[in-house]
Amino acid sequence: MPSAPRPLLISRDIIIAAPPSAVFSALANPHRHADFDGSGTVRNTVSGPVRLNLGDTFKTAMKLFGVHYRIVNTVVEFEADRRIAWCHPGKHRWRYELDEVDGDTRVTETCDLTTSPVRGLLVRTPWPRWNAEGIEKTLPRLKALVENGA
Repeated sequence: MPSAPRPLLISRDIIIAAPPSAVFSALANPHRHADFDGSGTVRNTVSGPVRLNLGDTFKTAMKLFGVHYRIVNTVVEFEADRRIAWCHPGKHRWRYELDEVDGDTRVTETCDLTTSPVRGLLVRTPWPRWNAEGIEKTLPRLKALVENGA
């Protein structure tokens, strides 16, 4: 029996004891991304603004399967203190959505494969599972970073 198709939207969320503006500040600064990345692939931001805005690009040093490379990301969704998403040449998006909840912030991180021209191929690989595992490690790191004011 064939396995069920893997989802095109891989999302997890966490509550962070801080206002959305504090969380967004970390997300919108590409030079902080390595500080909270849980996938183990983001090394550092090579170039880019200190605060991202719609249409901005930033280059990130990465390491995957022992191979070092650089990738250019473009901000494709932006609503200050509410939502930010970027994509790289693969066209799938990494999105963070922020919702205020009783003075705290619910952060939902999504790997959105619906925008990738190779989404049909991606869902047949381990990438959705690896993305979910990365998100599950990233969100607690983001929480610690923001809550500890680092």
